[in-house]
Amino acid sequence: MADDGEGIRWTRVRRIGPWGAANLYCDALLMCLCGPVMLGAVLLAGADLMVMGIVFTVVFLPLGLGLWAHTSVEREHNRRLDAAGLPATAEVTDLTPWEDADDAGLAVGLRVSGPGFRTFEVTWRRSSHDALRVGLRLTAVVDPSGGLFRVDL
Repeated sequence: MADDGEGIRWTRVRRIGPWGAANLYCDALLMCLCGPVMLGAVLLAGADLMVMGIVFTVVFLPLGLGLWAHTSVEREHNRRLDAAGLPATAEVTDLTPWEDADDAGLAVGLRVSGPGFRTFEVTWRRSSHDALRVGLRLTAVVDPSGGLFRVDL
């Protein structure tokens, strides 16, 4: 997220198509059901899965619900950008390698501009991509009223 000076907090939205959403919803459903299924096996078949069923329910049920909610929000943001988004251009202004404990990639500095909103700059952390270079212009969609933007690479 970035602030453009006018109080708008810009949030990057990832493009999630119907197949990607279906995959994420199936993952969330499996996460939500694995613990209760184990507990059901304990009750119906007498299997020795009580402790694992409780652990899986306590751990994976909230994670699955969170993944489901996150996917729903991303899909709603994509629908909003598709319906009311303004066309824009995102120019790569900086490429800086970054590394966290388990993840590494590029911090991509972007300047997003177009008609109908003030130009703003954001940093986008993503995996490395051969096509990324300083000066590259990417297509983007911006919803200034909601502070949302999506960049396509």
